[in-house]
Amino acid sequence: MSYTGPDFDPAPPRRLRRPLTVAVAALVPGALLGWLVYDTTASDTNASDGRGSQRTAASSPAPAPAPASPTPTPTPTPSRDDDKPGAPDGPLKGKVVVIDPGHNPNNFRHATEINSKVDIGTGRKECDTTGTSTNSGYPEADFTLDVAHRLRALLQQQGATVKLTHDADRPYGPCIDERARVGNQAHADAVVSIHADGSVSGNRGFHVILPGAVHQGAADTRPIVDSSRDLGERIAGNFVRATGSAPSNYVGDGTGLVTREDLGGLNLSTVPKVFIECGNMRDSKDAALLTSGAWRQKAALGLSEGIVSFLRG
Repeated sequence: MSYTGPDFDPAPPRRLRRPLTVAVAALVPGALLGWLVYDTTASDTNASDGRGSQRTAASSPAPAPAPASPTPTPTPTPSRDDDKPGAPDGPLKGKVVVIDPGHNPNNFRHATEINSKVDIGTGRKECDTTGTSTNSGYPEADFTLDVAHRLRALLQQQGATVKLTHDADRPYGPCIDERARVGNQAHADAVVSIHADGSVSGNRGFHVILPGAVHQGAADTRPIVDSSRDLGERIAGNFVRATGSAPSNYVGDGTGLVTREDLGGLNLSTVPKVFIECGNMRDSKDAALLTSGAWRQKAALGLSEGIVSFLRG
C-alpha cells in the first residue's frame, strides 16, 4: 500500500525514536548482511504477473470502474478453509489468528463503493483502496492473498484456528471498519494485515506498522498498544531472519517499525493488531522478491514465526 491514498496519508515527519528492544536490534546488523547477500542473488521471479491495480494518479492507470452497484455492502463469505481446526496437538491449539489480506483484486471495478467513507474514530476515510502494483503489473491484492494463504497453512499446522477477513470471495472490500470488526468479533489473539508499499524507486525494505495510542470517537487503542508493539517487534525480528530482507530504508529510522494513528484498521481494533509492508512494489529489486513464490513462502514463514513467538510468550 502506498503512503498516498485515501486510507494512507503521508506519514508524519521522521523523528528519532528510541532504539528497539535488544532482541530486535541485535537482529538488524545480521539482517543487513543477509540482505546484501540475498540482494545479489535473488532472481526467482514469477513470470505470471497479473493485472495491475493502482492507488494514485502517479501509478499506471487502472481499468475504468464499472457503474456503481445499487446493492448494499455484501457480508463476507468465509473461505472454505476458515475456522478449519488446526493440528489437534499443535502448540497454538485454542488460539485464534485473523489474517487481513490488504485490498481486493476487484476493488477497481467498484470505485463508488470503495470511495464511500466510513468512521475510523479520528475522522472518516474511504472504505478501501485498489492497492498498488509492480511496474510490470503484479497487483498488491494478488500478493497479499498469496501470502495470506501460505501463512494460514503454516499457522494451522501449529494448531491455530485461522480466519481471513476476505478471500477474494466478494465483489469488493471489505471496508476498513469491517476488517477491524472481523478480528474483534473473533476475539482474535493476534491480527496481521498484509500489504506491500507503493513508494518511489530506491526505497526498499519492509516495515511493520503499529497502532498509536488513539482515544477518540469510536476508537480506543490504549488497551492494545503494548501488546501490538510486542507482536510487531517479534514479527519484524523473525521477518528479517526468514527473508533476509532489511528493514525499510525510508521510514522507521532503520528499526523496521513505524507507529501510525491514521489507519482505520488499527484505530478500530480491540485486539492486538499490526500491519506489515513486506516491501516496495515500485522498486525493481524489491519487486523481484515480491513476485517470487519462493520469497513469498519465506515471508509467510517469517510472519508465522513472529506470531507463534508472540502467542507462546
